[in-house]
Amino acid sequence: MNITDNIFKGDKVIWLIFIALCSISLIEVFSASSHLSFGKSHWIPISQHAFYMLLGWIVVFVTHNIPYKYFKAIPLGLLPISLVLLVVVMFMPKTNGASRFINFFGVQFQPSELAKMAMVLLTANILSVTQAGEHAKPIAFKLIMFSASIVCLLIFPENFSTAMLLFGTIFLMMFVGRVELKKLAMTVVLLGGALILFLLFLKLTPDGTLDKIPMGHRFITWKHRISTSERVPAAKYDIWGKGAQKGYASIAIARSHIMGNGPGNSVERDFLSQAYSDFIYAIIIEELGLVGGFCVMALYIWLLWRIGKLAKKCDRSYPMFLIVGIGLLFATQALFNMMVAVGLAPVTGQPLPLISRGGTSMMINCVYIGMILSVSRYIAAEEEKKRMAAQNVIEESASEAQVIEQPDVRILNIDEELV
Repeated sequence: MNITDNIFKGDKVIWLIFIALCSISLIEVFSASSHLSFGKSHWIPISQHAFYMLLGWIVVFVTHNIPYKYFKAIPLGLLPISLVLLVVVMFMPKTNGASRFINFFGVQFQPSELAKMAMVLLTANILSVTQAGEHAKPIAFKLIMFSASIVCLLIFPENFSTAMLLFGTIFLMMFVGRVELKKLAMTVVLLGGALILFLLFLKLTPDGTLDKIPMGHRFITWKHRISTSERVPAAKYDIWGKGAQKGYASIAIARSHIMGNGPGNSVERDFLSQAYSDFIYAIIIEELGLVGGFCVMALYIWLLWRIGKLAKKCDRSYPMFLIVGIGLLFATQALFNMMVAVGLAPVTGQPLPLISRGGTSMMINCVYIGMILSVSRYIAAEEEKKRMAAQNVIEESASEAQVIEQPDVRILNIDEELV
């Protein structure tokens, strides 16, 4: 085993995808965050991002050396802590109209990211211990729905999109975990009906009335984002008012070609709010073209496909549900970020995993990658054991056949003595 195998343990394809996404992140964040360095050194924004990425790499190396069985204990402490922090963050100062960050000794982090991790790990654990026959035990649905409802309701007031994406991931995990389809269908009908009623409430209620009720400021924001998500002619894009993000993102995409304008040559990054985070995919397309945008999308698809291959090789349920949950979380968040950037979904605050600028999301996503690599190490070790066992059986069979075919040398020697 060479030095590379000693350092980069686990599935090499996962490592390759991780390195590719980090490389794209360094290039595009450096370009997209240029306006943050106005009046300062242009190295400050990227140096901060590179520092968090370096910490993320350390997290990956540490995590992927931990046996996956120890991940089962994480939700026991992380979930209660996350619930407390989700309550605390509601009283924090608002950023862009929402309270999502807690400042801890000068470092900002999002409790919702911790809650997402806790719920994915908890769901994987519940599904793994409740498998019985063709379906999971009924208690699995009750436990998961109870936990997910509490977490999502606490996230919902300040981060509607995160709550929806988390619940969607948990729902897909239950589908993979063989929870009864009847219960899942009932959940879709109930939540779908509730969502339709909520959207009608937002549409029919005047802004002045919404502003007077609790969470009214968020209701008005959601109402505007939904109303501006409809297709409009390019000449009618609002690039000065509340629809500026979507307008400038569309201009960025329109300026691109097959190969783009080249790294660092974006124009809309100076006008597009959150160009280095929520709308970084639009900057990627502007600079790297349709080819670059397709390659980024292909990396996430490749990651999900590779996780699916690893899941099929798992001979235990917990590691399988764990990496499937992480893969679904990556895929749904990446998909929604890209849909927002190209105008196929309402504007939300979802970063592009492992690419967007942001310390909390970078750290948590690196933990996810480390967990996937840890499971892949277990799968490789089990396959090696099976290979060695099969090799031993073959060698034993060959030895027995050789004993039968060859004469007994000891008996021949005795016969010679008799002669």
